[in-house]
Amino acid sequence: MIVSGLVNVFTRDVQVALDFYQGVLGLPESFRTPAEGVPEHVEMRAGDFVLAVSTAEAASRVHGVTAETGHAAMSLVFWVDDVDATFDAATDAGAPAVTPPHDAGNNNRNAVVRDPDGTLVEFVAKRS
Repeated sequence: MIVSGLVNVFTRDVQVALDFYQGVLGLPESFRTPAEGVPEHVEMRAGDFVLAVSTAEAASRVHGVTAETGHAAMSLVFWVDDVDATFDAATDAGAPAVTPPHDAGNNNRNAVVRDPDGTLVEFVAKRS
């Protein structure tokens, strides 16, 4: 029986990914390995959601998995307080804009950027 989970995004450069997810989006770190020096796996929390970033090299070395970065095979979706402000903070920090803030169905406001490795990152909030 599954009791919990996380999404693991592979990256070419952990520090650049952390600068985006921690520095720009403000996700707090909950775990890293190795504990000293440059990490190859870091977990962060957004409420009950756990996001990890791991080096593609570590995926190959530890698990025998060839991890490709920069392909939009999925998107990370974050519920935020203010889509426009979050989008502006991300793009001001250099995240490429994909879809600017717009009103969508279900009374939602959405926007999409790419993280430093090209993963789609969507911001969503209920319109007030």
